[in-house]
Amino acid sequence: MFGARLRELRKKKKMTMKELGAKFSLAESTISGYENGNRKPDLELINAFADFFEVSVDYLLGRTDNPETKSTITVAGQSVSLSPDELRVFKELIKHQAMFHDLATDPEKKVKQLIKLYKMKKILFEEDDDDEEYGDGFGEFED
Repeated sequence: MFGARLRELRKKKKMTMKELGAKFSLAESTISGYENGNRKPDLELINAFADFFEVSVDYLLGRTDNPETKSTITVAGQSVSLSPDELRVFKELIKHQAMFHDLATDPEKKVKQLIKLYKMKKILFEEDDDDEEYGDGFGEFED
């Protein structure tokens, strides 16, 4: 099923096997092997294909006929549509219930805001880790 879906998605983008291979630094013969079922890509490449074609991994693997990448969750009785990345972040956030006060009013907007805040926090903490590892640029040199 994977090979047929890959071929279908490639053709929808009007790409040759060679062009698709070039996007992922793969030989045309490798793409052909995937499409014919003679080769199997690793999980990282499957995810990359799904992202590139903007479909779910489940669709690419034939586990569903719905190519939609959005997931719908229910918050305060309302449906909120999230991308796979947003859903992963939401699942992390839900572990911290204190952050979810007052979601009853405009839950979609507030969930999206929480996700943005979480991503910003993550970026800031990664920068802090870099500063600790490499120094902050002050006081590293003495006269």
